[in-house]
Amino acid sequence: MPVNHLVAVPMLIAISTAIVTLLTKGAPRVQRGLSFLGVQGYAASVAVLVTAVVPGNVLTYQLGAWPAPFGITLVADSLSVFMLAISATVAVPALVFSVRFVDEFGQRLSYHPLFHFMLVGVTGSFLTGDIFNLFVWFEVMLMSTYVLVVFYGGAEHTRAALNYVVLNLVGSAVMLLAIGGLYATTGTLNMADIATRLADPAAYGVDVAPVLGLSALLFVVFALKAGIVPFQFWVPAAYKAAPAPVTAMLAGVVKKVGVYAIIRLYFGVFAAATVPVSLPGISGDSVLAFYGPVMFVLATVSVVFGGVAAIGRDDLDGLLAYSSIGQIGFIILPLAIAATIPDLRGIAIVAALVYTLNHALAKALLFLVAGTVEEVAGTTDFHAVSGLSRVAPVVTGSFLVGGLALVGIPPFTGFFGKLFVFQTAVDAGSTGGLIVALFGAILTIMYISRAWNRGFWGEPTTATESIDPDPTEVAMLVVLALAIVLLGVGFDPVYRFADAASQAALDQQAYVDAVQLQVLSGGEHA
Repeated sequence: MPVNHLVAVPMLIAISTAIVTLLTKGAPRVQRGLSFLGVQGYAASVAVLVTAVVPGNVLTYQLGAWPAPFGITLVADSLSVFMLAISATVAVPALVFSVRFVDEFGQRLSYHPLFHFMLVGVTGSFLTGDIFNLFVWFEVMLMSTYVLVVFYGGAEHTRAALNYVVLNLVGSAVMLLAIGGLYATTGTLNMADIATRLADPAAYGVDVAPVLGLSALLFVVFALKAGIVPFQFWVPAAYKAAPAPVTAMLAGVVKKVGVYAIIRLYFGVFAAATVPVSLPGISGDSVLAFYGPVMFVLATVSVVFGGVAAIGRDDLDGLLAYSSIGQIGFIILPLAIAATIPDLRGIAIVAALVYTLNHALAKALLFLVAGTVEEVAGTTDFHAVSGLSRVAPVVTGSFLVGGLALVGIPPFTGFFGKLFVFQTAVDAGSTGGLIVALFGAILTIMYISRAWNRGFWGEPTTATESIDPDPTEVAMLVVLALAIVLLGVGFDPVYRFADAASQAALDQQAYVDAVQLQVLSGGEHA
């Protein structure tokens, strides 16, 4: 198989698995087996794609052999495969966990096709080189999650799903409006072509000024998808309503699509535009200079709001949901600095990506822990589930690993994520950034300690004194916990991967050249 065809393989596997699991719903064991094989094949195809890309290659594939910028381009560089690797690492244990966690009727009816269609949307979002198809893949992903959030069908789940659907439908309408405006302004939808035209607007007759406003509309949409304050309204209810493995995917993977879109479009496409900026304390000639202060404010509010709200929760599900809002602030904070100070963009994006990886693994693990606790104890309320350390030591140990990773204790991946965030703030001389990061770290210690003391320590209660967690579910907790430990202990390859992804995000010319060379070579390029 030519190496450029590897770009399309993960998506083809995810689509094929979604279809065959839909067609085999009458044979539950066959359906579950195909679903398991499909997610394993997906992970293997992502691993192969990573090995083909990470040395510094940019692989492109033109769907239907229609040349860019008119056809649909798939592009795999170090940034996109970094995000795909996160998706695969979370998806495999989440799917296996689902087979034991979700009842047989739910699995047979729709769960497996929806899970894999969600993976299709995520994969397409990370690989597309076309801004309109970014919208299309967003919608594929969201339509699946709409149903998965309301999967249990109760009043609470319906209410959460309604809020989630309405907010995201409004966001989708705004996104489509912004994309239409960009097409009218630049005359193209291909990301590489947009970057080329913004870099030399006079040659293409492009008015750069409207691009700033249209990019602002898109930023609101991506902030909504990522659950950044003040667009976080859907997060707590949706996370609590969805089945635990779905919540693990929402927090660990789906949320990260918004983060990826911000990095890809704003640092790799819109940054090509030259717009004079003169704001108090900020000057520059890039569109990004406008977003630095905005992202800093959003990151600060997210860290504070999410952390304080998490401390006030009396149940593990709620604490983790609000924690996700606070933790997303740690990802946006270095991006705010990167937008403001061009010389620090490399290390700042590394910080955001390493923190993204840690948050994906740790939060997926913690939500699966919460699902295991609720399944065996009937609740995640702290007053009812204390003493878990004495009756479920492996589950408790898994929570401890995930919690310490969020706190940032070495040798877990979270230590390096927080270290790079602090380093970015120090290198920028940003006292405000240091204060936000330090305050957020303290809040994280407080709510993780509170969950440990109230939910896992102490004497067992009536709900926990005789629990018996499912061995398969516990095994998946161990898998994610080991991943967090091993990636932290052997961090050097992770750092090199993140650094390559950061360089790919910032190297506009390499991205543009790969797509343009693909056109000149007649349809495909590796």
